Amino acid sequence: MIGEVENDGKKASETPEKIKELLKEFQDILPDDLPNELPPYRTHQHEIVEEPGSKPTFRAPYRLSPAELTDMKKQIEYLLAKGLIRPSTRQSKKNKREDQKELNKNPPVILPDPERDYVIEADASDQAVGAVLMQDQGNGLQPIAYLSKKLHGAELNYPIHDKEALAIIIAFKAWRCYLEGRRTTVYTDHCSLKYLKTQPNLSRRQVRWIDFLETHFHYDIVYKPGHKNKADALSRPAHVAAIQVEGMNPLLKGLFTHGYAIDPEISLAEKRHLLQWDSDIAYRKGSTKIWVPNYPPLRQLLLEEYHDVLYAGHFGSNKTLTGIAKHYYWPHLAEDVQKFVTSCDTCQRMKSSKQKKAGLLQPLPVPEQPWQVVSLDFITGLPPTSSGHDAILVVIDKFSKMGHFIPTHTTARTEETAQLFVRHIISQHGIPTTLISDRDPKFTSKFWKELMSLLGTKLAMSSAYHPQTDGQTERLNQIVEQLLRAACKDDISKWDLHLPVLEFAYNNATHAATGQTPFFLCYGRHPLTPQKPTTPATVQPAHDFITTMHQLWDRTHKRLLDIQQQQKRQADRHRNDHTISVGDQVLLDTRNLDISHLPSKLRPRFCGPFLVEAQVTPVTFRLRLPATWKIHNAFHVQLLKPYRDPNTIFVGRQPPPPPPVLVQNEPEYEVESVLAHRRRRNGTVELLIRWKGYDPSEDSWVSETDMGNARRPLHDYLVKQGVTSTTQL
Repeated sequence: MIGEVENDGKKASETPEKIKELLKEFQDILPDDLPNELPPYRTHQHEIVEEPGSKPTFRAPYRLSPAELTDMKKQIEYLLAKGLIRPSTRQSKKNKREDQKELNKNPPVILPDPERDYVIEADASDQAVGAVLMQDQGNGLQPIAYLSKKLHGAELNYPIHDKEALAIIIAFKAWRCYLEGRRTTVYTDHCSLKYLKTQPNLSRRQVRWIDFLETHFHYDIVYKPGHKNKADALSRPAHVAAIQVEGMNPLLKGLFTHGYAIDPEISLAEKRHLLQWDSDIAYRKGSTKIWVPNYPPLRQLLLEEYHDVLYAGHFGSNKTLTGIAKHYYWPHLAEDVQKFVTSCDTCQRMKSSKQKKAGLLQPLPVPEQPWQVVSLDFITGLPPTSSGHDAILVVIDKFSKMGHFIPTHTTARTEETAQLFVRHIISQHGIPTTLISDRDPKFTSKFWKELMSLLGTKLAMSSAYHPQTDGQTERLNQIVEQLLRAACKDDISKWDLHLPVLEFAYNNATHAATGQTPFFLCYGRHPLTPQKPTTPATVQPAHDFITTMHQLWDRTHKRLLDIQQQQKRQADRHRNDHTISVGDQVLLDTRNLDISHLPSKLRPRFCGPFLVEAQVTPVTFRLRLPATWKIHNAFHVQLLKPYRDPNTIFVGRQPPPPPPVLVQNEPEYEVESVLAHRRRRNGTVELLIRWKGYDPSEDSWVSETDMGNARRPLHDYLVKQGVTSTTQL
């Protein structure tokens, strides 16, 4: 101000002496007509009216363009979401200023010299690219500028070769004003880019990039390993650091030290400059991964930590390898992980098989004439009729596909079933040479086997829990049930009265496999029906009739063979041949076993291992099962899985079951726990025992009176059941 205003604001006083001296000193630059008083006082006030609830802005305007600001916001949001950065919690800027002072002692960048050549180091990751522009101005290579860019859209789908090339293209476009007219050396950690200009096959994208580079720049592409490439740090998260050896378990570190001392491969790796040492721990050169010596106890310990422990999850080979390869390395690591995981006893028992079905299809021989090979089975679960029938005995001829539906009851004894077979089959069609059935007790009984032996019939039974052996009868059962549902929709209590008519309907229908009706293949004519028109009867000579029938049977036999081979080719596309042989140890699928004390979702998928005693057929094997198992011991290969003993490859990985203890010269096994109980018809209480150190497949029922020296597990079970004595169970 030049003058001072009086209190009323209307009259200016004289200019102060200090101001006069200042005006006199600078009179050569001040105007001559300088006013000696303030402007006239305004009669009204000026003000800015704020909107209710609004606040004035106290930040300086951002100097980036809107597009640049948007891109920066996206990058910050991405880094925040990934947890790579966080909002600052610093209470003061003092430390920051001190850090900046230290950093500024050596300038991080230099100004470019247009008379010197340039150097670019470029790199790419899955999500972004980065580059550094440098120049040697007498003090070695020093940075001029840094560049990083997040990939978007289709760029994220580029192969790694094109992502690395894209980093170079982006760098040349960003620093084009410096690089045009000067020689530029480009360093990349992708070796194949050295041959970018000379490779024979180029995509359109690569042609555009090369055209851009060749048109505007003089450049050379040189390979440099990633750990020596400065731009590699721009694509590497800051939190990825070397493992802190100081925090390693002393016992584990001792195993490493001992392993390095006895492993001859360590000295060889040092000669080849593959190692770098830190605190007596060897690292793979250019990496943060610890080099694990060839010391089996140490490698097995690491494999167990990344696979067997509870928090490792017993995952497969790929996930286990990914986990251990984050921090450790040794030659053939992937191969060792594969062997370790595939031989894991827990994984073999608990995990379902994801492989193709084992065992190629083994078709039964095709018969050459009707009723030579017969298959039979039961349909049960039907409502009882007034005649007492609640089941159907289904018999089918494997050649003509003719079927007989014989009503019976589920309580029928083996002798009654044999009488039905003689009355309805043998009396009408003769004695078959082969009889195929499932493992129903009626067919496995001694009486039935002796009857078939006297009749000269071969008894072919399906393997345990594999009804595909008798697949044709299983399919016919479905057809019979379908016919019954349609015939008995009004009254299901008289279903047995409909069976003769339904049998006629089935046998008079053309079969897809033979192309003929079962009636015609058996008798050489079609039966009379109400719909059949009346035609003059013609009698064919006997010789011609026999010839015609044999020709028909030959064609049918050939057709069945062709269909069978076609079905085999189709089935084998989804199957693998097995490698099981006699003497092997195998695991048995538990899907058909009665393990009632375990819920189905949590029960082991396989049990065993069991010894293969004999090979019954190319795809059926007889196993040595525990004596307490009351099931047939022949199983199809689809229910078996080769057992890989963990101790074969990794010695001592799993201890064998403990031997029995001799008590008064009698061997006794230690009881781990009591799982369940049951009461026999004679009142005896039996307990399901889990033996200590043995697989759950060895669980067995033991009488309470045999629990002599195992009273503690029995007492614990009674407490859990809320009783004090087995008589209360």
